[in-house]
Amino acid sequence: MTARLGWALAAVLAIAGCAQGPERVVERRDTMTPAPRGAALLKTAMIDGHNAARAAVGVAPLTWSDTLATTARAYAEQMARTRKFAHAPQPQGMTREGENLWTGTRYAYVYTEMMGHWVAEKRDFINMPTPGFSRTGNFEDVAHYTQIVWRGSTQVGCAMASNTTDDYLVCRYSPPGNVVGERAY
Repeated sequence: MTARLGWALAAVLAIAGCAQGPERVVERRDTMTPAPRGAALLKTAMIDGHNAARAAVGVAPLTWSDTLATTARAYAEQMARTRKFAHAPQPQGMTREGENLWTGTRYAYVYTEMMGHWVAEKRDFINMPTPGFSRTGNFEDVAHYTQIVWRGSTQVGCAMASNTTDDYLVCRYSPPGNVVGERAY
């Protein structure tokens, strides 16, 4: 697998219920300088990245939710502690949150790169009803992107946690996207 595609192994499905995570990949780095971190930087990169992707397809911008960021933080911390990279179990119904997950080598990526990995899935997206929205025939290949641009989602909150080797990014969405039978926009 090429280095440019190695990030794909660092991402997991945006559609809940997929419990198995990808094989861990350790990326070659050109520098040992850690990527910049911080809650304000994360919030800016995530809201700007989400809203740029949404504007590109004519979907209204998302607003930041501190409540969603809090639930995202709790789950990111749990994954970092347990080293289990999988979607959070959530109840069906009104309290369900949409979820995008990302993991990669600790300090190897800046926030905009993490966001860019999800948005890059657009290359395989076709605006057909869920789950038929991937040119590859595999909805998992575009499910992060579709959650980002899902027209019915109005809020996002994201957080990141790390352990000694990995970063875990979680973004939560309300209302959740990737609804079977509906189009992203």
